[in-house]
Amino acid sequence: VQLVESGGGSVQAGGSLNLSCAVSGYTRSYNCMGWFRQAPGKERESVANIHSNGTIVYRDSVKGRFTVSQDNAKNTLYLDLNRLKEDDTAMYYCMAGPFCRVEPGYKFYWGPGTQVTVS
Repeated sequence: VQLVESGGGSVQAGGSLNLSCAVSGYTRSYNCMGWFRQAPGKERESVANIHSNGTIVYRDSVKGRFTVSQDNAKNTLYLDLNRLKEDDTAMYYCMAGPFCRVEPGYKFYWGPGTQVTVS
């Protein structure tokens, strides 16, 4: 499984960005797809994820501002970022795995990341 993110950039606070994650490979090897982010000096954190059963979960700080969606026909995961804040500045990573919570001992797939900078 290979994942490649795109759509990052630099915006002013209050602006918007649209991230995409193109997935290729054996797409049935995972049950969950999601977006994570990591700011300098901070731990990686989950932003939003979609389980194969349809459950969608957002971290509290992005609820009402970010929207995650997927197009199964295109094997693409999306993240719409609105009303961006400086605290949203981070490298954003796409993930595919057996669970929506990263667990040791299991195989999770990651993209190389796309930078989001809000000033």
